[in-house]
Amino acid sequence: MQRKLSIIVISILFSCVSALAAGGGGVIKADPTKHFDAKGKLPSIFTVEIQNKLRKSLPFEDKRDFDEAKKGFIAAPDYKQIMAEAGHVAWDMGSYEFLLTDKEYDTIHPSLQRQAILNMAYGLYEVLPDKIYQVRGYDLANITFIKGKTGWLIFDPLTAKETAAAALKFINEQLGERPVTAVIYSHSHADHFGGVRGVVAQADVRSGKVPVIAPVGFMDHAVSENVYAGNAMTRRMFYQYGVLLPRSPFGHVDQSIGKNTAAGNLGLIPPSVIVEEDFEEMTVDGVKMIFQNTPGTEAPAEMNTYFPEMKAFWAAENITGTVHNIYTLRGALVRDALKWSKNINDALYHFGTEAEVMFASHSWPRWGNDRIQEVMRAQRDIYANLNNEVLHLANQGVTVNEIHNVYHPPKSLQNQWAAHSYHGSEEHNSRAVVNRYLGYWDANPATLIPLSPKDSAPLYVEMMGGSAKIIAKGKELYGQGKYRHAMEILNKLIFAEPGNQPAKDLLADVYEQIGYQKESPSVRNSFLAGAFELRNGIPVGASPKTGGPDMISAMTTELWLDFMGIRLDSKKAEGINFVINLVTPDNGEKFVVELSNATLTNIEGVQAQNPDLTITIDRSDLEKTMMGAVSFDDQIKSGKAKLVGDSNPYEQLKTMLVQFDMGFEILPGTGAKDLTPENKPFAHELPAVNAMTD
Repeated sequence: MQRKLSIIVISILFSCVSALAAGGGGVIKADPTKHFDAKGKLPSIFTVEIQNKLRKSLPFEDKRDFDEAKKGFIAAPDYKQIMAEAGHVAWDMGSYEFLLTDKEYDTIHPSLQRQAILNMAYGLYEVLPDKIYQVRGYDLANITFIKGKTGWLIFDPLTAKETAAAALKFINEQLGERPVTAVIYSHSHADHFGGVRGVVAQADVRSGKVPVIAPVGFMDHAVSENVYAGNAMTRRMFYQYGVLLPRSPFGHVDQSIGKNTAAGNLGLIPPSVIVEEDFEEMTVDGVKMIFQNTPGTEAPAEMNTYFPEMKAFWAAENITGTVHNIYTLRGALVRDALKWSKNINDALYHFGTEAEVMFASHSWPRWGNDRIQEVMRAQRDIYANLNNEVLHLANQGVTVNEIHNVYHPPKSLQNQWAAHSYHGSEEHNSRAVVNRYLGYWDANPATLIPLSPKDSAPLYVEMMGGSAKIIAKGKELYGQGKYRHAMEILNKLIFAEPGNQPAKDLLADVYEQIGYQKESPSVRNSFLAGAFELRNGIPVGASPKTGGPDMISAMTTELWLDFMGIRLDSKKAEGINFVINLVTPDNGEKFVVELSNATLTNIEGVQAQNPDLTITIDRSDLEKTMMGAVSFDDQIKSGKAKLVGDSNPYEQLKTMLVQFDMGFEILPGTGAKDLTPENKPFAHELPAVNAMTD
């Protein structure tokens, strides 16, 4: 329970490695005509050929999305950057301006380039005259303003206080000053609530002056989703969100549901009104709303909203300009594609048959009932098809290790932009469906308890005749455009010989071409980030800062104790047993924390009759330790924490808790190198944002 015990919790909750790419101090605006890496390669003739074929085969004649993305534009601000209170750049829309040309980049999948251009919308837009407005391009998400009788109802106040405040200021400058009369969180991801302190004061929420409305389960999931495996999730975000990639045609170009995530102060004001029912009607500031709870879709707690008097449907993040993640590459529980489809179907038949405008927390609105129903059906059907067709194939013996090479949506969906997989991908989403129902095993005994790659790779290298032959074959395959074949053998080699830089450089070249060819930025970023690390190692100095107190305050004591159990080094705990009673008098909580069989467990609401130690501390004081502001030892010295009984369990526990290091290797031989800002501009300290954005 020392200070280190809590610092990692904060790092997990507040670290979004998309921060660097999002406009923090480390934003790299690379020359779009040159590769940012000295070892980087131009697109091969095979990649160029693929891109050219895609330009001819994809439905580019359908330009309705571009018309809709521009419709209702009122004004853009005279600035492209928004500064964080800490002094760094919280948001930088200007860093993507290389996309605003007529150039077709062979380093970008043509469909992805189209999506990246659509996401360049920046400024204030009218969705419904004198009623609904959005500020777009200020963050990963849109912030929406509904005009009530006396003020603004704000839907999804972005990730950061600074960007949300800038958006509110801008709309008030353009349309006239109005107070905020309600805030609605559509779901439990931080890019939809983190900027709340930029638009409303907590005192106004506590007094009841301004209600904050959220779906049932919001607080539990807003805090807990990324804690247990948070360190690993944060490391993996370096890949999915391409944090270390400069903004360049050779690097980061888009994040599919927006450009990227703002890097300012993330906050959380707990909701004062919870929507409990499947469908629940409410009127706030004269605006009638029907909320539709859709748990287990894009987020564990999420809701759509219908405005019957306006015939306007808010689709939250359930229906946007992309097929989303069923499995998010940073790591999370696999989502239910069929349930997602069914919730869209519910929305279609409850609201979509009469809605005249559909808008959402990402992307752009759609107008006209025919168009709305078209998009709703396309997204309903693609999620259902993903579930049904994958299981259709699985029931014929196609395994989790084959499905991504077999599953393809029907042509009718491939020809609709609303059914294209940007945030998700057909490859990793199809594997996720198999994993959800059948697990990771393909039923081949040889893959049930496989060797670790570092143990199996030397055998493969030996049997293939050594590294020279593998590199030669890898170059041959690369020269033939058979990149996945080359990847297969070169990956074995680098695991067998982590110090073999020529092998790593060749594999990086392979990864790069695969990345250029991918429609999903999550997949593109993952391959390009892998290429970067193979060439340069893991940069140091890119550690997240800690965030504000809101998320820690919202974390339950039980969740904190559960995470301590994850941090326990079971080898150090072997043979040690103790029972601790923990009491927090100011909120009436009681716990038993027990160490036995090298495992730390806890139970709420009871006390052991004969504990080895009883610790009493107010929850308000415990939070200071959870935030890392005050060590538990200092809490004891000051009398804030009282220990009764044998203090040895406390002293022992302090020595058993591991502080996780976010810089662990994913690819062998890429251990952290001294790539500080002085000699490698990609490594900058990341401002605080949250990883819970997808």
